[in-house]
Amino acid sequence: MSESSHPPKRLDQVRAALRRKPAARRTEDADVGWIRRLIHVQGIRHPRLLGAAEVSAFLAYLAVEREVAASTQNQALSALLFLYRDVLLQPLSEDLTITDAKRPTYPPTVLSREEAQAVLAALSGVHHLMASLCMVVACACLRADACACKILIAISAG
Repeated sequence: MSESSHPPKRLDQVRAALRRKPAARRTEDADVGWIRRLIHVQGIRHPRLLGAAEVSAFLAYLAVEREVAASTQNQALSALLFLYRDVLLQPLSEDLTITDAKRPTYPPTVLSREEAQAVLAALSGVHHLMASLCMVVACACLRADACACKILIAISAG
């Protein structure tokens, strides 16, 4: 029997569908990776045999046991929705329940007057000027009595 007489493997069908979309090669690799993980976590069962309950369990596993970031869980969800909707042609039912992964929090860092002065002393040139301006603006935004005690520097994690 020649190779052409065999139907394409499921992951090859996923790749072909993503190329028709079109999707970047890295997106294709990531989506195929999430589909493989689902299959393995669910005991190497064909995705057609899995439903919303198994997909929900997989997403909960990612959030709770693997402690993935919310964006990672969303990427997995997107890949699985694509598989069921565009490749298997059996969209997941509306009762898909998702255990939300924790979103990271980035609290502002508050420095004491001495700590702020030490930061400024370690900087020079443009960096010193920019840090000084940020501190002045932050100080102007705070109440006058709070400004005398602490200087707020919001450090974004982006």
